[in-house]
Amino acid sequence: MTTAQPGRRSRARVRTRLRWEIAIVLALSFGASGVYAIVTIVERVTREAALSSQTATINRPLDERPTFDLIYQLLGFVFGLAPVALVVFLLWSTYGPHLRRLGFGKPVNATPLWWLRETGGGFLLAACVGIPGIVFYVFAKTIGINTTVIPAALDAYWWTVPILILQALRAALGEELIVVAYLFDRLKRLGLGTLAIIVTSALLRGSYHLYQGFGGFVGNVAMGLLFGWAYHRFGRILPLIVAHWILDIVSFVGYPLAIALWPALFAAPAT
Repeated sequence: MTTAQPGRRSRARVRTRLRWEIAIVLALSFGASGVYAIVTIVERVTREAALSSQTATINRPLDERPTFDLIYQLLGFVFGLAPVALVVFLLWSTYGPHLRRLGFGKPVNATPLWWLRETGGGFLLAACVGIPGIVFYVFAKTIGINTTVIPAALDAYWWTVPILILQALRAALGEELIVVAYLFDRLKRLGLGTLAIIVTSALLRGSYHLYQGFGGFVGNVAMGLLFGWAYHRFGRILPLIVAHWILDIVSFVGYPLAIALWPALFAAPAT
């Protein structure tokens, strides 16, 4: 009995440390974004204007002067990866120099073209999410549960498109490594079951998209459920990063083109 009690106390300390670690990581990343998004949607639905007549701007300029806007955008990209570096460090310190058990990097006994297979899996995942996602976005706007998303103008500066592609990469790395790889590992160590972990991760993913409206929440929860299942089934994170990067490139770069081609479906409502 005396030997069992120290063991229980040790496990309790580990669980407490893990809970605090998760809370700190999320407070520095997507947990904070989720709280702000919840406050934003409450503010939006309490306005007199209908939610469907409101807009949500993404990738807005950070300075009126092009040089400083570029500097701020690059700084945002670099420092935006700090939470990613933190979770990689935390996972690395847990598992040593090999993060392959988390699905990051070259698999054990991989074929020479392993990266091609995982990239192809990313394209397939992107298609499974993106095609119905476009339909659902239009539907959500039509029934009034979503705002109109206003993207950055592609012709603002010569470097606008490369910066948008970098921002898409930052979002893909951040969300998949933190919301999936890190959170799955830590919640599993806390004793949660697979279904609870997948649902928790998906709800977190949906929460920080609430600023777009309830449609953005539902769509991203569905994406989170699919990504969570894929990660649990195959144990690989690279396909998720590739899929997310593709989806965000299409959103950031392709969406302005869609507005120009089909303004009735995608443009902001006239005021």
